[in-house]
Amino acid sequence: MKKDINQILADYVNCAQQIKHRYFANKAQAKPLHAYQTEVPKIEIVLAGKLLIQWADNDGNRIEKTLSTDDLLYITAHSWYKPLKTSACTSLSILYDKQQICLSLTRWDGSNAEPYSQITLPRRGPRIGTFILQSLAELTWHNQPSVQNQTAYFLIQSLLSDTLDLLNADVKTSSKTTSLFQAIRSYIDSHFREDISRDVLANLFYISPNYLSHLFQREGKMGLNEYLNYIRLEYAKSLLKEYDLNIKEVALASGFKDSNYFCRIFRKQTERSPTEYRRQYHSKLLQK
Repeated sequence: MKKDINQILADYVNCAQQIKHRYFANKAQAKPLHAYQTEVPKIEIVLAGKLLIQWADNDGNRIEKTLSTDDLLYITAHSWYKPLKTSACTSLSILYDKQQICLSLTRWDGSNAEPYSQITLPRRGPRIGTFILQSLAELTWHNQPSVQNQTAYFLIQSLLSDTLDLLNADVKTSSKTTSLFQAIRSYIDSHFREDISRDVLANLFYISPNYLSHLFQREGKMGLNEYLNYIRLEYAKSLLKEYDLNIKEVALASGFKDSNYFCRIFRKQTERSPTEYRRQYHSKLLQK
């Protein structure tokens, strides 16, 4: 599967495949319900089909566009985006974390996302990619680039080229186990609201389910399900604070299929029910 991602990226870098339109999502004060928020820069390229998606520009205006084949969305750090998942398509996602780059191919079936290939690269050596990301951040902060912006075009091409160089480099890391754990944890942090399980993650990262469990106990000092529940509960707390949703809606939006199970582990962690947590938080705000 590595060859597939490598070839896709090489086609865009070598201009065998042209990026048709480039769009830029920037920070906004308030994100809509069910939107994803990325703390690090991200690229989303539609490879086939169409993807209806929302994001915010640097003025805080909500943008909604249908991205077609070979369209690219660059999402700055700490920005939100919201795929509306209304049509089938295939996309390439590239996440630029501080220590690594995660590339994944995803199929959208019209309602759900199914990742089917993933590569994680350590960010080692010259900091070329970091400087490109900083330049793109400056560009989006000061002026929302248009699809014809030549500076944005060359920066995006340079970033893809640098990613391809890292993909083809024979980089030796101090700990492959730690890098693998960090990659899996980063994936969970971005996809916790989806129907992910031990078997799904093991298949995605080409390891056995038992090794995945061992990896979390060794590197994360907690079990896989424990970590997944922790991330989901933290998100549920933010929903209880910010939105007037009923408890079942909060549970489903946070990745819990069973609202009774959600209430049970919420009380176990906080010693309060979700309703009590919301009431106590709002009462503290009134006191202030």
